[in-house]
Amino acid sequence: MIGLLIQDNAYEQDIRELLMSFYPGEVYAHEVKDGVSFYVETRLGAGEVTLLIWERPGQADPAAGGEKPGGTILCPPSGLEGWRCADLACGKADLSDRTETKNVVKKLFYQMLIKRTGRTLPWGSLTGIRPTKIALSRLMEEWKEEDIRSFMKKTYMASDEKINLCIEIGAREKALLAPLDYERGWSLYVGIPFCPTTCLYCSFTSYPVGKWKDRMDEYLSALFKEMEYTAGRMEGRPLDTIYIGGGTPTSLEAGDLDRLLGRMEQLFDTGRALEFTVEAGRPDSITREKLAVLRSHGITRISINPQTMNQKTLDLIGRRHTVEMVKEKFYLARELGFDNINMDLIMGLPEENLEDVEHTLEEIRSLNPDSLTVHSLAIKRAARLNMFKEEYGSLHITNTPEMIERSAACARGMGMEPYYLYRQKNMAGNFENVGYARPGKACIYNILIMEEMQTIAACGAGTTTKVVFPRENRRERCENVKEVEQYISRIDEMMERKARVGV
Repeated sequence: MIGLLIQDNAYEQDIRELLMSFYPGEVYAHEVKDGVSFYVETRLGAGEVTLLIWERPGQADPAAGGEKPGGTILCPPSGLEGWRCADLACGKADLSDRTETKNVVKKLFYQMLIKRTGRTLPWGSLTGIRPTKIALSRLMEEWKEEDIRSFMKKTYMASDEKINLCIEIGAREKALLAPLDYERGWSLYVGIPFCPTTCLYCSFTSYPVGKWKDRMDEYLSALFKEMEYTAGRMEGRPLDTIYIGGGTPTSLEAGDLDRLLGRMEQLFDTGRALEFTVEAGRPDSITREKLAVLRSHGITRISINPQTMNQKTLDLIGRRHTVEMVKEKFYLARELGFDNINMDLIMGLPEENLEDVEHTLEEIRSLNPDSLTVHSLAIKRAARLNMFKEEYGSLHITNTPEMIERSAACARGMGMEPYYLYRQKNMAGNFENVGYARPGKACIYNILIMEEMQTIAACGAGTTTKVVFPRENRRERCENVKEVEQYISRIDEMMERKARVGV
């Protein structure tokens, strides 16, 4: 157990996330109590940040307290009398500037953790989910690439490899987003919160479609009502991208899928959108009839997501489909004319090693998709893998730099370039998720959801609307309830929530 004695709670999450990267799986205490191995304390004042690590003294080292540069003796906090200061770091900061202070806190603490563990992290002190924003925002301000590199190295101590990746993706994002109108343009997300089954690692809003089969009309009626409201509010503004996700949208029956897409065409100017993605996702949800429905409505991009091409892993994580089914559905989509197919992979799946990853990549090469999204496993609190530790706690999870490097080499070898990147909390190996695509096949919606450059209106249970006010550099969020039952009964409230943030 690690203790946190944080003077300003505004910086607690940053300290906790760095600790989680160095000490995965640890439990945290917010007060002095038994069973704590060491405490992290912050002290802010007089334009200075001080971080301390307190340990119970050993017999050979009975000294208590700690000495700051300049000779000032720091006494232990209340309850830790007699404990020793195992490490201490100080830095100047304008405490009225939270961003500057946060960067100083994180850099100092990161250096302390390197010293304590002998390890470094590929992203340095960066714990946020959108590191490419740092590069993109500065490229838009006409910074030179070498100045961005210097800034990221000095401020965050990130590795050269990750800094270069950020700048490469930022430059590509800037070019892809150039045609968009950030002020008036917008994107639409429609959520279908149903799946054939729930995967072992999944924490997304999704429910077994079989349990809702007899009530799907109720969900779609509520969804159509919210879509109709959204269409009225956004009337006259150019709709740039559309994304139907979930869950697994193709868990809907072909007739319901046809009804959904038909209603969208009635309400929105779908024909002028730059792209229209449907996340077909699970191969066990895909049929010829459903793919034909998607083609008939002009869907320009789909995903067929194996996650791995190792059958033993698919069985373990609850993907009720075979490797052969992945290939069958991929070739079926090609046969029906889909020329922009994405495939998702996850590095760090339970029990997989480098040899398993190489086998997956070889199979993907033979399929030759148009884009590839490589995820690093992130085990969130909602995932069954975390909820049932007694049952799954012995599973071995490994994600290594070699796995990430091989997947990147595979994508580039197929003529793809990285075009968007994001990170999540609790990622195996402290890596990232990267989308690769051939020229002309990048998903603009994926960039927009990460970089928050444009308003995205979202409809459906568990979705989040993000309203962007470019001139004010301001963003507002509005979340729909996750439970399908609640969404149906409270649909009017969902629309009222949108109205309060300007949609």
